[in-house]
Amino acid sequence: MPEVKIGADGKLQLPEDILAGLGLGAGDTVLIEMDGGKAVLSRAVAACPGVAAGQLRDAISRKNLEASMRFIRGVGPKMAELLAKKGIQVVEDALYHLPSRYEDRRRLRLIEELRPGWVEVFHAEVQVADAVVAKGGRRFFEAVVGDDSGSIVLKWFHCNPRYMKGVWQPGKKGIFTGEVVLYGSRREIHHPEVEWLKEGEDIASVVAGDPVNFGRTVPVYPLTEGLHQKALRKVLKEVVDSCSRSVATHIPDDIMVRRSLMPLTDALNEVHFPGNDADITVLNSHATKAHRTLAFDELFFFQLGLALKRQGTSLEDGIPFQISHKYTRPLLKMLPYSLTAAQKRVLSEIKQDMSCPAPMYRLVQGDVGSGKTIVALLAALLAVENDCQAAIMAPTELLAEQHFLNIHKLCEQLGIAVRLLSLAVKGKERTATLEAIASGTVQIVVGTHAVIQEKVLFRRLGLGIIDEQHRFGVLQRGGLKKKGACPHILVMTATPIPRSLAMTVYGDLSLSVIDELPPGRTPVATRVCSESQRSQVYRLIKDEVRSGRQAYLICPLVEESEKSELRAATQMAEHLAAEIFPELRIGLLHGRLKPEEKETVMASFKARELDVLVATTVIEVGIDVPNATVMVVEHADRFGLSQLHQLRGRVGRGSGHSRCILLAGGSLSDEARQRLKVMEETTDGFRIAEADLELRGPGDFLGTRQAGLPDFRVAHILRDARILEEARHEAFALVAKDPGLSAIENSLLRDELLWRWGGRLELAVVA
Repeated sequence: MPEVKIGADGKLQLPEDILAGLGLGAGDTVLIEMDGGKAVLSRAVAACPGVAAGQLRDAISRKNLEASMRFIRGVGPKMAELLAKKGIQVVEDALYHLPSRYEDRRRLRLIEELRPGWVEVFHAEVQVADAVVAKGGRRFFEAVVGDDSGSIVLKWFHCNPRYMKGVWQPGKKGIFTGEVVLYGSRREIHHPEVEWLKEGEDIASVVAGDPVNFGRTVPVYPLTEGLHQKALRKVLKEVVDSCSRSVATHIPDDIMVRRSLMPLTDALNEVHFPGNDADITVLNSHATKAHRTLAFDELFFFQLGLALKRQGTSLEDGIPFQISHKYTRPLLKMLPYSLTAAQKRVLSEIKQDMSCPAPMYRLVQGDVGSGKTIVALLAALLAVENDCQAAIMAPTELLAEQHFLNIHKLCEQLGIAVRLLSLAVKGKERTATLEAIASGTVQIVVGTHAVIQEKVLFRRLGLGIIDEQHRFGVLQRGGLKKKGACPHILVMTATPIPRSLAMTVYGDLSLSVIDELPPGRTPVATRVCSESQRSQVYRLIKDEVRSGRQAYLICPLVEESEKSELRAATQMAEHLAAEIFPELRIGLLHGRLKPEEKETVMASFKARELDVLVATTVIEVGIDVPNATVMVVEHADRFGLSQLHQLRGRVGRGSGHSRCILLAGGSLSDEARQRLKVMEETTDGFRIAEADLELRGPGDFLGTRQAGLPDFRVAHILRDARILEEARHEAFALVAKDPGLSAIENSLLRDELLWRWGGRLELAVVA
């Protein structure tokens, strides 16, 4: 068997007979592929030698990065199973499993030096340890450890006392790690980590013999049950040392220099195992050059995909609309109010987009009550004026019904046919609706996900409108688009989205903001009340009704459940009518009512035939009753910030002073307390959205993990908002300069983009 040697320059030296067999000469490129555990050589052919060499390097690097963790030294079947629970299955997963924080273990501190508020590492001896019963009966385990400089108390609140007493024996020595807290004037550490020293073992030799865990700034990784920091650090040190060089840097050199970035290999090494001169505060803020580089790289490629996607839409042939005002002008005359300047501006932007030969892709943001629905209806009428159909897609049946109820009466006066299509529409009614949509006799379709089902065919879809877009993902937007020949797409949200999130999830859309409320809207005073103040809240409702006003009372459930203590709408309505407000007219509105029943209740409330409307969150959108001045939300601590803001938006629609009362339970979590405080302090939808995003994180903020939010491994869209802006600027500038990334110097960049994001961003069209 011929030998293949590696030369001093790191290149393979193939024997002449092998070269001849492949039809190669010295300096030619060879492709090495794995087949059943064996390396197979083949000739690499490409028009551009430089590109071919780069593609070969990339192919080999990707093979290395896709190698199973089972091939890493020290990873056996059990460890591989534990790693897989954290999503670490291949080498690349491990490289991008980054530390959540860092500990300063450059030297072990004396106990007298331990600082409250810091995670400290020190060497000490157990002096005493036993289970303790505090006043009030609370049990915990306590140990006192000490060195020549003093002692400190360690506590565990959830443990097996008998087991702990057997382990924590006086005289044992160990290395302890934990956050120092002040309890009164005494320093304590709760649930510390410990590494016991063997009897007679010298502390200096232990530290010197374990350079991964001591004598340096140490990474602290996210774990899973059964996986320990020390073992994970050892594995990741092996991965970083042996495999990080397989991570190629593809960002163009001029951008690397301009943004002060470093090669990805160096960045990964620095982030996992920083040098001892690194500032621990900067590390824990994820603000080092290495952290910035990794975040920029990830965000740059994502924004590059969005830039290509947006550019791709501009190259598509859409339906250029003519603005005839056949239906829009009569509708505006029918409305009992005039559009705000902001509504007119956004409508003008929509008209301009829809007049172009390329399809529109626009996101309209507007706070509660800013009038997005009427803008969307006017856009739909533009489509109808051009002999096209419009589809309005909402995420829930309730919201779809609300839109249908709001627009069908107006449209019927204009002679325009509107139909509702949801899963609730069945049998003959569904068949008739589908036939009417296919024939074009239905001009505007309002529905749920049902609108994008295979069986739904449009005669000529010219505009797709998606409401409350945070419940839908990129694929649903694509599904609606495929229902026509490149229809215009309008996306709406009543949930104000912070700029960084909008650029991430909806970066391929143009942005319009309705930043003005209609005239007559008044600020809503918000107050958090406890259960003990319920009688005062009821008195407020009575006073408002006596003065000719109306009130909402919101409950989180329709009917009471044995498993829940939440007040139910049905029981609450009965209780109020019989015992609290027997002289008042009480209405009930919830999601289980049929559409016509809901419409009847809402019409009665609007006509002032009801004084108090008890409802579930079905009234979150769609009801406009200027005479309603009180909104009471039961169990307000159970609602999210955005939902509370939406509910509050149902009042303050007239000239009367309006109030929102948030009734909350006794024992609130810290997060619930923060949410309610924000509601009391501001009515600014964008400020509320920022607070909501900070409290819940992007995934929960959007309402679903499949809402089009990319699964970033490194970047955090709040923390890295500035990096996101920079990455977006560079990505869009690059695509503007080289549409389609077709230049030879960008071919590797293009390959990398498709490999990372192609499927998830539907970028295969640019391949």
